[in-house]
Amino acid sequence: MRRYTGHSSRGAEVLVGSEDVEGVFTPGELLKIALAACSGMSSDAPLRSRLGDDYKTTIRVSGPPDRENEVYPLLQESMELDLSSLSEDEIKRLKIVVERAIDKVCTVGRTLKAGTEVTFGFAE
Repeated sequence: MRRYTGHSSRGAEVLVGSEDVEGVFTPGELLKIALAACSGMSSDAPLRSRLGDDYKTTIRVSGPPDRENEVYPLLQESMELDLSSLSEDEIKRLKIVVERAIDKVCTVGRTLKAGTEVTFGFAE
């Protein structure tokens, strides 16, 4: 099976391929990674200001594909954080602030929620 390499203008590379190719991400996995990374980056400032620079978080994105229609009908994000140093009221406020930050500036999440027109063409 074929492998593809994605390149950024900053010199980064990512290997892409199907599930049966070793050492690559599938396009669907990259979609989920992009969503998780965008949410993490969007929520970093409010989390750092309340939890400190050394806070640790894991963001998981799950959702099986609908292979008949070749879409992900639902993607579920879950943020794992140690909030044991905060009171119940502080936790409640932090969750609201984080959700608002993600909703406001996570371009990937906003694009997925809004839908987007995608066009395809051939370079000449």
